[in-house]
Amino acid sequence: MYASFGREMKVKAELDRLGIVSYIPMEYRMTEKDGERHPILQPAIHNLIFVHSSQQKITELKITNKECQPLQYMTRSPLSAANKREILTIDEKSMQNFIRATETPSEKIKYLTITDFLHKEGRRVRITNGNFAGVEGKIKRIHKNKVVVVMLENIAAVAITDLSPSYLEFIG
Repeated sequence: MYASFGREMKVKAELDRLGIVSYIPMEYRMTEKDGERHPILQPAIHNLIFVHSSQQKITELKITNKECQPLQYMTRSPLSAANKREILTIDEKSMQNFIRATETPSEKIKYLTITDFLHKEGRRVRITNGNFAGVEGKIKRIHKNKVVVVMLENIAAVAITDLSPSYLEFIG
C-alpha cells in the first residue's frame, strides 16, 4: 500500500497502536543541520507501507480511522479482463525474504529502480553466511558489480552488495 503525502510513518504508528502488523523499509540518509551532517533514519521508499491484514479490515479502517485514511491500495496494471485493477498482494515467503534483506539499515543495501535491472537475467541464490544469511534472490550485474537482488514484483527491489562468493549457494 502507499500512504499519500509522506504520511507512512504516522499511519504505521496508528497500525502499531491497533496491533496490525506493518512494515516500512528504512535507510539512513545524511542531512545537514547548522552546517553539520547527520545521519537520519527515514523510509527508504517514500509513501510505501506493507500491511498484513485483510482487504475488508483495511477498507474499514480507511473509513472509520482518521489516521488510516491516507492509505491507498497499490494495484496491478494493466486493467484485468473485468476492467478492474487488481490489488497487489505479496505471498508470505516473499515478504519475509524482503524483510530479512531490509530490516537492518546498512550501507550494503541499495534500493533499486526497475531500470537498474530491467532485462537482466540472474541465477537464484541463497546467502548462507553473515548478516543476510537465509535471504534468497538473484545474482545480477548492476553498475559493473555483482549483487544479489531481492525483488517484490511491481513494488520494490533491493540489491545487497559486497558479498563474498563463498557466502552464496545456487538454488535453481
